[in-house]
Amino acid sequence: MTQELRRFKAAIFQGLAHPTRIAIVEALAERELPAGKLIEKLELEQANASQHLAVLRARQVVVNRKEGNQVYYSLRDPVLKEILALLREYFYSQLSESATLLKEIKKK
Repeated sequence: MTQELRRFKAAIFQGLAHPTRIAIVEALAERELPAGKLIEKLELEQANASQHLAVLRARQVVVNRKEGNQVYYSLRDPVLKEILALLREYFYSQLSESATLLKEIKKK
């Protein structure tokens, strides 16, 4: 694997490396949403949402399209839904192991 490819991968992960951006991606995994509905659904400030959406666009995680005066956002590639599902499984596994360890520590 080349350094350039590693940098590309890192840039995508950096784009996802914020709880608000993860929430945006999870919301868009369900369906395309207009910016206003996305902001309302996630209870974000407009300026804050705009900054995070700009990062996600720059990292090519989301795309947007204009329809009239509305801007709609969607995931650039549906495979991101699968990646989120895999990460959810990974996190669940990690948390389950931690919970088991904590139970064992508590018994001692």
